[in-house]
Amino acid sequence: MDTAERLELATRNTAEVVEESELAELFDDGDPSVYIGYAPTGEMHIGHFTTMRKLADFLGAGMEVTVLIADLHAHLDDNKSPFDLLEARSDYYEETIEAMIDAAGADADDISFVRGSDFELDPDYTLELLRMAAETTLSRAQRAGSEVVRESDSPKLGGLLYPLMQTLDVDALDADVAYGGIDQRGIYMLSREILPDHGGEAPVCLFAPLLSGLSGGKMSASDESSKVNLTDSHDEVVEKIEAAYCPAGEREENGVLEYMEYLVFPILDERGESFVVERPEEYGGDLTYETYDDLEADFLSGELHPADLKPSAGAAISEIVAPIRERLNDQPELLREAYPEKYE
Repeated sequence: MDTAERLELATRNTAEVVEESELAELFDDGDPSVYIGYAPTGEMHIGHFTTMRKLADFLGAGMEVTVLIADLHAHLDDNKSPFDLLEARSDYYEETIEAMIDAAGADADDISFVRGSDFELDPDYTLELLRMAAETTLSRAQRAGSEVVRESDSPKLGGLLYPLMQTLDVDALDADVAYGGIDQRGIYMLSREILPDHGGEAPVCLFAPLLSGLSGGKMSASDESSKVNLTDSHDEVVEKIEAAYCPAGEREENGVLEYMEYLVFPILDERGESFVVERPEEYGGDLTYETYDDLEADFLSGELHPADLKPSAGAAISEIVAPIRERLNDQPELLREAYPEKYE
C-alpha cells in the first residue's frame, strides 16, 4: 500500500484533517502512531462506536494505535465520574471498546490500551503540567475546552487543567497523530500551538464528525430516544430507527443516514458485503447498494423512501451491534459496578 492509499484510508469519513500534508510525510517516513482518548464517564453508545470503527482504518493503513482510558480526566471534568468509580468505569470502557473494535472487523489485540493514571501522576509529567499552567491564560484554557469540559460561571480548576493534560498526553504517549471528535478541535489546536515549547511536536489532528441524534439535532446522552445504546435489544434498535427523524429527501440532521454513512457502510465494506433494502414488488422491488453515496443519491431524489430505508437500516445496525450487546450482557457486573445507581 503506497502513501496515497494509506492517506485515503486514514482520512476517509473524517470531518477535518490538520494537516493532510503532514500526515503524508509521516506515511512517507514509516508507520506513524495515533491515539484516541476516552474519559470513562457515562455509558458508551453508538456514537462512540462510529468513532471506534475508524481505528480499523488506522490499523489497515499500518498505523500504531493506542487507546487512552483517561480516568483522571473523567474526575477532573466537574466530577463526572466519582473518584471511587474510576477503576470500575475504566474496566467497563476498556471491555466495551475492545468489543466495538472487534465488531468493526479489526483485532483489539493489535491496539495498545493505557490508563491516564498509569503515567499522569509521574513527577516529570506533573512538572511539565505546572510549567504549562504557568504559561497558559485562564481564557485560553477555557476556550480550548469549551466544547468538551462542562463549564459554568464559576468553573472548577480541574476543568481548566483538562486541556493542558490532554496536550501533555500526546507527548507522553509519543503520538504522531491525535484523533477525536470534532468537539476536541479546540484542545488539539492548543496542543499544536504550545506542545513544541514543552519538549513535544505538534500532532497531526484527525477529527471525527459528531452524529445527529435520532430525534433530530445533536445527539444527547441523556435522551434515550436520540441514540442507540450498545445494550439495546434487536427490537429496541429497530423501534428507535423506525421512530427516528428521517424526512424524505433531506440530509441535514438525519441521524439514520449518518449511521449508514459512518457505521454501516464502512463495516459492510470491510466484509465485502452490500446493503439491501427490502421493498415490495409493487413499489419496485428490492434495492441493492454497494456504496453509501449511491444510497444517499436515491434517498435525496425520492427513489428511496424513509419507510423502506428504516426497517433495513434498523436490522443492519442491530446486527452490527449484536456482538457488543452479547459481550456486555454476558458480563453484567461491568455495568453494575460502573453505574451502581442505575443497575443495582
